[in-house]
Amino acid sequence: MEYKKTITLKDGKECLLRNGTAEDGKTVLDFYVLVHEQTDQLAAYADESDITPEQESQFLDAKAGSSREVEILAEIDGAIVGLAGIASVGRKYKVCHRAEFGISVDRAYWGLGIGRALLEACIECAKKAGYEQLELAVVADNSRAVRMYEKSGFLECGRNPKGFRSRYCGYQELVSMRLELQDQ
Repeated sequence: MEYKKTITLKDGKECLLRNGTAEDGKTVLDFYVLVHEQTDQLAAYADESDITPEQESQFLDAKAGSSREVEILAEIDGAIVGLAGIASVGRKYKVCHRAEFGISVDRAYWGLGIGRALLEACIECAKKAGYEQLELAVVADNSRAVRMYEKSGFLECGRNPKGFRSRYCGYQELVSMRLELQDQ
C-alpha cells in the first residue's frame, strides 16, 4: 500500500511519512534495535531480533505491494525517527475485518506529534483497505500512549495483567484497545 505525506511538527520541522520499501531494510532494522533499546514498552528486546536486513527488505517490499497492509516510516532529514504499521489479523472470513496496529518513535523525537501523525496515517490506510476495526495492545503504564489512543477514539476492550514479562520490572499489564473504523 502506498502512502506519502509531509507534515509540520510542533517544533516547525518537516517530517515525511511514507511507506517503507525494500531499500529501507537495513535502516529499518537499525531503527528497530534503537527504539527497542530505548524503552521497555515494546513487545520484544533489541537482542531478540533474528531478522536479517534482507528479510526486513522482503517484509517491507511485501507491505509496499499489499492492498491491505502497510509499514509507514517517519523521516526527518532522511533519518528514520518513527515507524508504524497495520497488519491483517487473518484472511479467514471471521477475522478479515480486523487489523492490528503497532508504532514506535525514537525517544529523541517524542512529543513532536510524530506518533499522532503515524496513528492517523494508519487509521487512514486501514479505512482505505476496508477494515472495520483497528486493534492494539499497550502497556498500561504507558499513559501518554493510552491517552493518544483514547483521543483518537480507541476504547479499552480488555486487560491482561501478565501480558508482558519484563526483564526489569516483572510483569506488565497490557490494555487491549479497539477502534471502530465505520464511526470515524
